[in-house]
Amino acid sequence: MNILTVVQARRGSSRLPDKVSLPLAGQPLLVRMVQRVQLARLAGQIVVATTTDAADDALVEMCEAHGLNVFRGSPTDLLDRHYQAALAFGPVDAVVKIPSDCPLIDPAVIDRVLGYYIDTAGQYDFVSNLHPATYPDGNDVEVMPLGALATAWREAQRPLEREHTTPFFWENPGRFRLANVAWETGLDYSMSHRLTIDYREDYEFIKAVFEALYPANPAFGLDDILALLKQRPDIYALNASLAGVNWYRNHLDELKTVAADQTKSI
Repeated sequence: MNILTVVQARRGSSRLPDKVSLPLAGQPLLVRMVQRVQLARLAGQIVVATTTDAADDALVEMCEAHGLNVFRGSPTDLLDRHYQAALAFGPVDAVVKIPSDCPLIDPAVIDRVLGYYIDTAGQYDFVSNLHPATYPDGNDVEVMPLGALATAWREAQRPLEREHTTPFFWENPGRFRLANVAWETGLDYSMSHRLTIDYREDYEFIKAVFEALYPANPAFGLDDILALLKQRPDIYALNASLAGVNWYRNHLDELKTVAADQTKSI
């Protein structure tokens, strides 16, 4: 199976400008994140999908300097950006969506979701670990066959469907065959543990985790992070007030399959 993992990234961010370039263990945050994705055995070909905006010229240069595949597409239509990246880096059987705000993503989680998709080949149009989410926020993995992505690309109309790439799938459960991979522990830390980056507090948290774990084990995983947070509640506290804050909060009136208890306001 030809798999393309797309890491969507841009330098523009109203809350934390150019967060993908912030230093993390001596390299830009985006580079460190892609290195973690590369540790996943099943991720296939990996490409950073950025925009055609001039502001992202520097991001392209960063990717090229570190030998990372890069694609440039629509600044606002991420569904189109993912689809066009798949065409450009084909032949592709399945496309994986991972946002660039997940620098602590566990490669084993990527493999678990992809492994489920591969083991059930042909049975599902969309597999993720987000509907409902159980893993700590920041381990987002969504997989779809190219044919299903093409259908969404042709037919999705609402702005949130174009901007967020995949809602057209999980908002239409009667039309698409959907599967969700839950955290094997049986726990749900999706609203209590925040391993993603959108605010300065998130960066301080992620930086502290890397400083504690990366030198001894660059391939540290989710279990290592959770063990650290038990030992160092001061690190957990750095962005604990933001746990549960996600983009759903701005679209609860539009989303049929997302409940108010799956997000919170700042």
